[in-house]
Amino acid sequence: MKTIIKLEELGLFIFGIYLFSLLNYQWWWFLVLILAPDFSMLGYLFGNKSGAFLYNIFHHRGIAVLLYILGCYFKVEILQLTGIILFSHSAMDRFFGYGLKYESGFKYTHLGEIGK
Repeated sequence: MKTIIKLEELGLFIFGIYLFSLLNYQWWWFLVLILAPDFSMLGYLFGNKSGAFLYNIFHHRGIAVLLYILGCYFKVEILQLTGIILFSHSAMDRFFGYGLKYESGFKYTHLGEIGK
């Protein structure tokens, strides 16, 4: 089952790359921005609860899809880009086993404990 889920996440990541290709940005933007959502880990400087909340906001695919749809509807390409980056990043993270965080600490995720 774990392999199937990883393949699904890889497919979603590739889909995010495809959506990015539809925008009017050069490819280096994708490479520069793909790790930007990880800056949300700075929330852990204020404790596990704040860290988990901030991290989960920036790694929630529903929010990413909403931003992308709003960008399409209002024809705001920067919103589309933001949604695609958040979506692609969360798929990449989940492919590597990093899930949404629990308040008990960074290594406790909805996919299990990191490192086990």
